[in-house]
Amino acid sequence: MTRYAAMAADIAQSIHAGVLQPGDKLPSVRSCCAARGVSPSTVFQAYYLLEARGLIRARERSGYYVASGAHHPPPEPEIARLPPPASLTVDVSERVFSILQASFQPGTVGLGSAFPAPQHFPWSKLAQSLAACARQAQPHDLLDDLSTGHSGLRRHIARRYLADGMPLHMDDMVITNGALEALNLCLSAVTRPGGAVVVESPCFYGALQALERLGLQAIEVPTHPRDGIDLQALEAAITTHRPQAIWLMSNFHNPLGSLMPAPHKQALCDMAARLQIPVIEDDVYGELYFSARRPLPIKAYDRAGWVLHCSSFSKCLAPGWRIGWVTAGRFTQAVARQKLTTSISTNAPAQAALAHYLEGVGYDKHLRQLRHILLTQRDAMAQAIAQYFPPGTRATRPEGGYLMWVELPEGCDALALHQQALTAGISLAPGPVFSASQRFERCIRLNFGLQWDARTIPALQQLGQWCAEMQQHGIRR
Repeated sequence: MTRYAAMAADIAQSIHAGVLQPGDKLPSVRSCCAARGVSPSTVFQAYYLLEARGLIRARERSGYYVASGAHHPPPEPEIARLPPPASLTVDVSERVFSILQASFQPGTVGLGSAFPAPQHFPWSKLAQSLAACARQAQPHDLLDDLSTGHSGLRRHIARRYLADGMPLHMDDMVITNGALEALNLCLSAVTRPGGAVVVESPCFYGALQALERLGLQAIEVPTHPRDGIDLQALEAAITTHRPQAIWLMSNFHNPLGSLMPAPHKQALCDMAARLQIPVIEDDVYGELYFSARRPLPIKAYDRAGWVLHCSSFSKCLAPGWRIGWVTAGRFTQAVARQKLTTSISTNAPAQAALAHYLEGVGYDKHLRQLRHILLTQRDAMAQAIAQYFPPGTRATRPEGGYLMWVELPEGCDALALHQQALTAGISLAPGPVFSASQRFERCIRLNFGLQWDARTIPALQQLGQWCAEMQQHGIRR
């Protein structure tokens, strides 16, 4: 354990034991350095880690304080216990479609949504960029870089990666219609119908739908609610079943919110190169981190070109514009051909507008504000779950993104709760849609990035009350 992690663990233990109370001020950086014999950097890293976990809060020009509600967050779920992995036929699309359709009803409290609230995004600034590009556009602009995408936008994306210490060449990048198209293009480029793909368990239902559409089998590997996919189980699944690819999310996983540690990412890249298996990485939440620095994606550790890295602006800047990208290593040409033979190109005016917007300084300011909103709402949701849900409820503590995985106690049923909630205008995402084997019957995914208003806490309180009633009176579907 690193020095800062050990220091953070000591402070966290004091908070949970009640030695440090909500509102108490933590020792200054200077006094911690003197008392522990560590550098200021170590103290700051420890405090940043505790802040990311919602245990402490910084006050401007004052220091760090124990956060309200830091005493009793819901305990975290444990890693799922799965039978030995097997190739599974995927059949989830009908259930996913019906649940998503119900969740989009007007007036619904959108706890089941997969998107943050539109109120969190700089629509007026984006509209100004779109208008400016429309006035300046020339006819040939619509045909330049038709398939690979707007060169200026690719350059801005590459610069942002470089600033995080991850050099990517813009010529290795293809702009896509959102990250989902990027992921599907990658899947088509490295698999053939009838093959198998390793997925996490639980996993993003969009991955399962893609496998179903392409006639691919799913091999489920257990995934830790905090640290991501179980690497030992992953290697065993690869050597046993010889899948054609791995599809996963290392940063702020959907639905768990887990964050794979950097050494695990390096180990995964080493495994992929040794076993020569493509890794399709979905990193759409990477910019929504709550710590001091953005966690690098798996692609940053890839030296052999086996990682196909996908991301987009849909979760962090421009939902609905459907602008994503992929940098696919040794598979770049195969992905570019897939793009050319499917959708040919991505919305040119939207690409130009995003490139124009990124020329300014507003994006990082927007991201800082968005991260602060999401972190505040994460803590509020965790506190509401601890207060209103029955004993035995567990919930993840994501260090980024806006999705929380909740494991309900014995006697509860996620699908029944979903149906009951819809009748009251509340949406949630039930656990079985995140599994090819339709597991996680007592789990739900909640979105703390919704528009937080006077209905949100009462909706969570109502969900908790229904769970308690299920325990007491049995499940009614």
